[in-house]
Amino acid sequence: MNIRRIAAVASKEWRETVRDRMFFSLAFVLPILWMLVFGYGLILDVENIPYAALDGDQSARSRDYLYRFQQSRYFDFKGALTDEREVEPLLASGRIRAAIIIPEKFGERLNAGRMVGVQTLIDGTFPLRTDITKGYVIAINSAFNEERLVDYISRKSGISRVQAEHRARPIKLDVRYLYNEEVRSSWSMVPALVMFTLMLSSPLLTALGIVREKETGSIYNIYSSTVTKVEFLVGKLLPYALISSLNTVVLWIMATRWFNVPFRGNLLFFLAASLVFVLCGTGLGLLVSLLVRTQIAALIITIIITMVPTILFSGLIVPVSSLGPGSQFQAHLFPGMYYTNIVRGTFLKGIGPEVLWMDVLALALYAVILRFVGYGLFTKRPRS
Repeated sequence: MNIRRIAAVASKEWRETVRDRMFFSLAFVLPILWMLVFGYGLILDVENIPYAALDGDQSARSRDYLYRFQQSRYFDFKGALTDEREVEPLLASGRIRAAIIIPEKFGERLNAGRMVGVQTLIDGTFPLRTDITKGYVIAINSAFNEERLVDYISRKSGISRVQAEHRARPIKLDVRYLYNEEVRSSWSMVPALVMFTLMLSSPLLTALGIVREKETGSIYNIYSSTVTKVEFLVGKLLPYALISSLNTVVLWIMATRWFNVPFRGNLLFFLAASLVFVLCGTGLGLLVSLLVRTQIAALIITIIITMVPTILFSGLIVPVSSLGPGSQFQAHLFPGMYYTNIVRGTFLKGIGPEVLWMDVLALALYAVILRFVGYGLFTKRPRS
């Protein structure tokens, strides 16, 4: 293996990349745009839920009950209703996502110690958002019931309100959130978007770069040269690996500075593991480039084999542990899942190779296998 020949191939590839404006944008600008678009678009926090209320009682109790929703940061009050027939058009049009209906004699029944039902209508178009909204409603309703119970115990037993609270709530639940103390979805999503962006950009860049030579016919120069298969493949993939590694640093800066995601791990380990992942991505791009002859075909196939598995089986949106057995098996066949564990582990948990070595090893094996397959499929003899 001649280092000079490898450097010559790599230098030629680098010049062609930076000279072509479209290709330069694909290499350096597109990953940043993906990070920005998906970073703001894949925020799963459910807050400021628009809702309306129908108070059929107009009592102090009903106003106190509804005020709890108004003062919550999870709900956004859009106005009071006067008739139940107004609810369905508002929900159907999307102007509100929930409606709370207080029945008549609400306060009277509560004061008499009788049960009273409050109807809550929630837009069920998006099940995840619906379940979270339902949880908020249940929490506010439970807090109201507990205060009513404390008042009742205090009044009937002739004890202080503090003592009544101890009787009503003998077990105090102390919940602490680890690794993501503020429970921000951006802290979980943005590190995974580093994986998503690299998983798309590095194979796509590599595949288009190699197939471009097939379309222009310049690859025939390689067929007739003294450059060996190994020298050509190493020189060809080296610029794309370096570009993707540079993009990794840029994405890390965006995650920590632009989106303010904490990074608690070892930066050197993160960059080393990212390089292994980049080698997996360039290996996939090489494999695609050897199977197609046009850039359009390379573009379509690369997007299909990278985007679909990455969204479904990498843990980007749904944890792999929540998938079915068949889906979990498929998740282990793609590199995205392993790198997702690495980025979230290093960013949020501050763990390193002592925990994540299996994920790094899996990525390394993936990269090696792809290189051997690519070497076996590549030939210096033009195919008819």
